[in-house]
Amino acid sequence: MVLTVNLLVLSNNPERASYRERIGVYLKRLADCGVVCQIERIPPSYRQRWRLFREAARFDGVLIHKKTLNMLDARILRKNARRILYDFDDAVMYNPQQPDKKWTGHFRLFRRTVKMADCVIAGNSYLAEQARPFCKNVHILPTGLDGRAYESQIKKPQDGKIRLVWIGSRSTLRYLEEIKPALEKIGQENPSVILRIIADQFLDCRYLPVEKSVWSLNNQAQMLQECDIGLAPLPDNSFTRGKCGFKILQYFAAGLPVIVSPVGVNHDFVEESGAGFSASTLEQWHQAVRRLISNEPLRKDWGQKARAYVQRFDHRIIGEQFCRIVLNALRG
Repeated sequence: MVLTVNLLVLSNNPERASYRERIGVYLKRLADCGVVCQIERIPPSYRQRWRLFREAARFDGVLIHKKTLNMLDARILRKNARRILYDFDDAVMYNPQQPDKKWTGHFRLFRRTVKMADCVIAGNSYLAEQARPFCKNVHILPTGLDGRAYESQIKKPQDGKIRLVWIGSRSTLRYLEEIKPALEKIGQENPSVILRIIADQFLDCRYLPVEKSVWSLNNQAQMLQECDIGLAPLPDNSFTRGKCGFKILQYFAAGLPVIVSPVGVNHDFVEESGAGFSASTLEQWHQAVRRLISNEPLRKDWGQKARAYVQRFDHRIIGEQFCRIVLNALRG
């Protein structure tokens, strides 16, 4: 007999990819384990938040996704909640505009939230190290993905083109912009190369054709599988080191070799999988792309290594770990 417990899940935006991939996909699995979840969007006004936080007393625990709390919010929630779990997969303790300045409002909000939590679930080891000075019960749980979505054998377009691909959002498009000179150089040298951008906003290149594909949850796997090389550029700072490398896992699931900036888990994924290059300078990016577009056997070999490596991040495996952490935390 499964003992049922009730969990209040709080998120700023339950439609966001971060919530969907770290919590939303595991709601059924949690229910099967006896954890009944009520999902609530955190209200914008103090009065609405406090009313919601007082409702926490009716639950066995509260799971906060990513949101950090001010002093009054934290005090009211802590007073009413039996157990508090905090899950995050971004460097929320740093200001993206001033990433190397530690003592900001972002850091104070993060410290307060983690201090009041009974259990913290961090998306990678870098984030876990930020939390450990303030909470003794910190777990590392990478963001998983649905490997089954990439199991269909999608044929690449038979047009003689080699497709570089970048997937992301408008907030991170500037990272792709930073390697644009290297991509333009590739376009001048090789007319068979195309850049596919899967996003909600795009950029243009003068010498490199750009395929603009509007992101969709239903077709992102197919759009990636039609490509040949995944790109994951990142600047190196305190904020970006907290990125959990989800786009790299998507590339790997699609069977793509990658070229990444050696920042945070990007570097770890490439080193552990043996399925890509790291590139720091524009010249390194240019040379890495050149080598992969000219070597189809290497692309296929690394693509197979990528598929093998990414299996450990499948939702079915990560979900089991997530449920175990939640249940242990709720039972104290």
